[in-house]
Amino acid sequence: MKDAHAALGAKFEGWMALGLDEARCPVRSLLDQIGDRWSMLLLSALAGGPKRFSVLARAVPDISKRMLTQTLRTLEQDGFVHRDVQPTVPPSVTYSLTPLGQSFAAPLLGLVEWAEANFPAVLEARGRVRTAA
Repeated sequence: MKDAHAALGAKFEGWMALGLDEARCPVRSLLDQIGDRWSMLLLSALAGGPKRFSVLARAVPDISKRMLTQTLRTLEQDGFVHRDVQPTVPPSVTYSLTPLGQSFAAPLLGLVEWAEANFPAVLEARGRVRTAA
């Protein structure tokens, strides 16, 4: 654990040397995208295999169609997601993870498992834990 703290602290010092400039700091640039409200959920949904737009919309019901489109477009631009359009009427569009997107599954799983394990402690720290009646 101590080694991880030291290594992370050293990484941050390196980012500071870059002026935490988004254009030159890989962590800031990538976390701005994949750390947003929807990207991790969509990447997690696509980890189970290719999905059509409507399936993704149902999988994450509180995302608007506009935000779903925008997030998928950005994930595609960043190389995490592949968009496959079939020339049918109407066009059939399927989204899947690229090799880059697939390579993010293990780190994302680690974060998800940490969140699941520590969610109660975070809620308690926020003062939102209700005692069972």
